[in-house]
Amino acid sequence: MSSRRWLLADQLGPHFLDDEEQPVLLVEAREVFRRRPMHRQKAHLVLSALRHRAAELGDRALLVRAGTFREALARVDEPVEVCHPPSRAGLAFARSVPGLTILPPRGFLTSRDAFTAWADAPRRGSLRVGDFYRWARREHGVLEGPPGRVPRRPRRSDGADGAVAPAPPPIVEDEIDAQVRAELDRWEREGMRFVGRDAPRRYPATHAEADARLRHFVRHRLPDHGRYQEVMSSADPLLAHSVLSSSFNLGLLDPAVALRAAEDAWRDGTASLSAVEPFIRGLLGWREFLWQLYWYFEPEFRGANWLAATEPLPDWFVGLNADAVEARCLADVLGGVRDRAWAHHAQRLLVLGNYALQRGWRPAELAQWFKGCFVDGADWVMNATVIGMSQYADLGRIDTRPYAVDGRYIDELSDYCGGCRYQPDVVLGDLACPYTGGFDAFLHRNQVRLAGDLRLVAELAERDDPQLREAVLAQEEKRGSGPP
Repeated sequence: MSSRRWLLADQLGPHFLDDEEQPVLLVEAREVFRRRPMHRQKAHLVLSALRHRAAELGDRALLVRAGTFREALARVDEPVEVCHPPSRAGLAFARSVPGLTILPPRGFLTSRDAFTAWADAPRRGSLRVGDFYRWARREHGVLEGPPGRVPRRPRRSDGADGAVAPAPPPIVEDEIDAQVRAELDRWEREGMRFVGRDAPRRYPATHAEADARLRHFVRHRLPDHGRYQEVMSSADPLLAHSVLSSSFNLGLLDPAVALRAAEDAWRDGTASLSAVEPFIRGLLGWREFLWQLYWYFEPEFRGANWLAATEPLPDWFVGLNADAVEARCLADVLGGVRDRAWAHHAQRLLVLGNYALQRGWRPAELAQWFKGCFVDGADWVMNATVIGMSQYADLGRIDTRPYAVDGRYIDELSDYCGGCRYQPDVVLGDLACPYTGGFDAFLHRNQVRLAGDLRLVAELAERDDPQLREAVLAQEEKRGSGPP
């Protein structure tokens, strides 16, 4: 008798099954939602995706609802197997279940053994995503051969209302979504806490929905992706981003298929290399790199805190109280998290993470906040991107420098500063930008620990005025943990 394949909530696409006859187990464990506050829209998406997958599979699927995974598995009286879980805690649990067969990971292009061989090869310096990406391109034969001819494109494409591109295919809620919303309402009445605002489902819960979004992105947004990938706009939160991270992290999309679709757009001349490569680098470079590093490094990585950041996250930030914030960039991005459970990578790094870094918030606590508040949040993503890349708490094991910038840099990449009460080039006083003053204070507090970063040392030398230093430090201390 063949084993029943247990599909976890990040393994819901067709590439996690071997054939069309394989029996499937799906589990809803209420404890997952009770353990820590989760964004209401993320909870909805996870439950909706699990139930839609069960509906698609019909009689092949056994959907078990229980308090915990262990309770659910105890009800299954047949052999069960599962693909490698996405977290250390999940893997430890799977290994503790008698008779549960653990299969190799799926949903990634590079095997653990291949990455370890690459990482352990003799080299100078630390592991870097650029080195890994160049190796992975050669290993998987990506972006090889001549491209097609790319036609000239206007500065902005044909989107309405000044948007970069037409809106993606809409998500149409169904009876499953109505049932999920009613159940989450009941859970809240019973005392379960969520963060953020409920809203009609914005993100794919099925492979078909995710595939439609992928095809729309390749046709309408990919040609402008490279141009707008670092831009931040209060008028258009999507710009040329795919907004497919939750679909990849739920396993609805196979990254190999998405990668080849983008590569085909380059080959047939519908998108330039400068547009296609940032998307492919995100999948084949960063996504693969972060997954592999999560397993390659020891679990103590989560406790890394090189910059000795000890401040707790303030209540206004934890509660997504964007209305209390006057700094326009932070209010817009925090409001986007509250309303959409999503922000693109520049907003995450340069607005949210940068603000936390400047004020010395606890890295592990911030990583947990990202995991719960973002619809694509997962341990293997947030540990590396938040603790390492954003907060530089790992002494450069993920990236070469901390993502610390001042308000002037944010002004260069966004339309935020024009309508803000603060001025990006002002360091002191009522008009001082919290990011500009915060950046100066961050440099002064951490000048010894950051002595090896030549860029930041040069920045610090420009600010080597004892009176200004003391004034900035006093101002930022007075600002404290209140909303800017």
